[in-house]
Order: sequence, then C-alpha cells, then structure tokens
Amino acid sequence: MKQKLITLFIALGTVFSLYAQEDSLRATRYVMRSTMVGVGHSNVFDTYLSPLEYSGTEVRFTHESMRMTRMLGGNVSGQSLFQINASYNKNISQTAEMYAGLVNWSYALHYQFRMNDDKLKILVGPMFDLNGGVVYNLRNSNNPAQAKAYGGLGASGMVIYKFHIARYPLTVRYQASLPLLGVMFSPEYGESYYEIFSLGNGGRNVLFTSLHNNPSLRQMVTLDFPIRNVVMRVGYVCDIQQAKVNNLKSHTYSHDFMIGFVRNLYLLRGKKRISMPLKVTPF
Repeated sequence: MKQKLITLFIALGTVFSLYAQEDSLRATRYVMRSTMVGVGHSNVFDTYLSPLEYSGTEVRFTHESMRMTRMLGGNVSGQSLFQINASYNKNISQTAEMYAGLVNWSYALHYQFRMNDDKLKILVGPMFDLNGGVVYNLRNSNNPAQAKAYGGLGASGMVIYKFHIARYPLTVRYQASLPLLGVMFSPEYGESYYEIFSLGNGGRNVLFTSLHNNPSLRQMVTLDFPIRNVVMRVGYVCDIQQAKVNNLKSHTYSHDFMIGFVRNLYLLRGKKRISMPLKVTPF
C-alpha cells in the first residue's frame, strides 16, 4: 500500500511538472507588437557645427515587440524597441537651417513584479542600446555634418496598469530608459572628418561615456484602448539626448505625440488576439 502511494505521488508530481513546463512554454509564444507614428517639437544643439541652438518640427516612427522568456521561472520579459526620428530645424533668427536624424534600437530584459491580480505590473531590468544618425547644417561649407554613433548598457523600468472605465478596458504604461555605460564616436575640437578618415590623423575619437558626459533619458507614456477588433495606442515620447566629449557639447530634446495600433499574437498558430490571458501576456 505504501509503495502504491509513493508511486501515485511520483506520477502526480510528474504530471504537474509537465503541465507547468507546458504552461511556461505556452506563455513564451505570446507576443505584443505595436507600431506608432508621431510628430512633435525638437531642439538641436551641436557646437561642432554651430554655437546656436536650432529648433523645429520632428517626426518619429516606433516599432515595439514584447514577449515573455523562460528566465527566472518565466518572470522575465524581453522588449525590443526600434525608433527613427527626423527633424527640420532653424536658428532663432530664422536665417539658417539644420536637419537631424537618428536611428535607435534597444533591447531590455525586465523582471516583472505582478500585483493586484496582474492588473498592476512593475518591470525593472538591464538594457542594451545602439544609436546612429547625422546632423547636417546647410550654412557650413567646410564641416557641414556631424555623425552620431554611440551605444552601451543602461537601466530600464516600466509601470503597466490595466483598468476599466464603465466596463471599457484601458491600459496605461510609463517607461524610462537611462544609459549608464557606453562608448561614443566624436571628432576632436576643430578636427575635420577629412583628417580622420582620409589623412588618418584622427585623435581620441572613440570615448567612454557615462552619466558624467552623456546624461540622457528616454521616457514614454502610452494608453491602449480597443475600438471594435483593433487595439489603438496613443502616446507621448520625451527623448533627451546630451553629450559633452572632446570639448564639444551637443543635445537633442524631442517631444513627440504618437498614435498607432497594437497586435497581440500567438506565434504557434498565428492567431491574433485582442486580449491575452493576464498571467501570460508580456504587457
């Protein structure tokens, strides 16, 4: 009798273990993807090109993907965020023009703290960040452009809250990303790109960056709401990029209002779902 009970407990344990493993694998198949476009205001300043700050209109495109992973008991989600922004700017006297553009890709791993029956989530974790772009001043003839290339490791945090207004489901999210350690390309003060790449007379052009010389912060607020069979998303992006390297100062301040849509996918069967189970959804 004792041996039969032991065998029964082992069998039940095996079944529950397989079920938990299957449930974890099933959770990793859910993915949230969103696409947004937006327009806003930008301030661009780069002493390599001009001692003046330029301001103007900016457009932005973002594509985001989130899904759960198997790490730490299935409590870690991965977020891939791709952004492109471009702006047309003028100086304060409206006598000179400057174009700026930047491509950003980041990947963050967030540990999810779930509360209030999974309606409230607090996500924290590390982030890897890459940036590349250019600033072009139409007035300059000798050094008309400045390349932007930098990246590194940082910290990312997010708060997601799901609630209802008169039975109408809403999801609000706030996210902040802070670069901590990285590298950046920059010419030295008074050094031309011709000297660096054609003559090979480059100096210290790849530099270590941290909070002391690259104090930057990206913030995003979004609100999701369903309209029939589509989940819409509106948001606001505050993108603060600053640097002080090689005796050169630069910054780009962006404030963009965004609109787009969200797709909830189940990768195995390719089914789109407006609402995923709260226990498996990454968002």
